[in-house]
Amino acid sequence: MTLPTLRAEGLTYRRGEHALFAGLNLELPAGCLMWLRGHNGRGKTSLLRLLAGLALPDSGRVTWGGVKLADAPDFATQRTYIAHANALKDDLTAYEALQFLAALHGRDATPAALHNALSRLGMKQRQRAPVRTLSQGQRRRVALARLALERAPGLWVLDEPFDALDVDGIGVINALLEQHLARGGSVILTSHQALSITGATPQVHDLPGAT
Repeated sequence: MTLPTLRAEGLTYRRGEHALFAGLNLELPAGCLMWLRGHNGRGKTSLLRLLAGLALPDSGRVTWGGVKLADAPDFATQRTYIAHANALKDDLTAYEALQFLAALHGRDATPAALHNALSRLGMKQRQRAPVRTLSQGQRRRVALARLALERAPGLWVLDEPFDALDVDGIGVINALLEQHLARGGSVILTSHQALSITGATPQVHDLPGAT
């Protein structure tokens, strides 16, 4: 089954009296990647939260296959949202933190799947280490290991996924993105660095004031 198309129509979102964006339209079909760009404070994170169904716009609507997100029964299970904050508990080990996130979001949390995901992200030797002892880059790898648990096409909404990663980590995430797009998944992400995804040309959506 083809993944539904994500659409934003006439989207307006305000912070106090200031409109971060107004009348915004975008469309993300299955198998496509959209790179959302804009200066700091222009509303990239706010827009991602709207598209993930975690906030409501002041006007306009977001639909999934033509249905408003609140009324789309499969949207929550088909969407993977990873924020800029890693959302890891310091007192858990890397393995336990990923296990908790996987269970929270209804993903495969078998020991084999968790071990494989952490190994894919280069965390095999640190999976029993408490999160509080991990570097920022290692914490980001644990959070992003959720992507290695995914097997079905879905919508990935990613806020600065490459932040704090080294060259090897960026390569792993790019490979996961390529696999996801190849199986018919869709991705919308923010990134301060240029994207290099083999076999895919990102759609670029610039918020006002973007460079």
